[in-house]
Amino acid sequence: MMPLTIAIPGEENLIKRVGGKPETRQFLENLGFVVGGAVTVIAAIGGNVIVNVKDSRIAVSREMANKIMV
Repeated sequence: MMPLTIAIPGEENLIKRVGGKPETRQFLENLGFVVGGAVTVIAAIGGNVIVNVKDSRIAVSREMANKIMV
């Protein structure tokens, strides 16, 4: 298991755990980051990560991406 920030761009990963406070977990789940879901890193720019999740392209901060374990 590793944080989303060090995932290889272009490689599809399964979300294994979403950490953080309950409010943070709920926010990420509302964006589509659910355990068992697929996520693909498109690019990492300045620490922020752009990902494809549930047919949507989303940018998340480095801090948030570190809470998503793949």
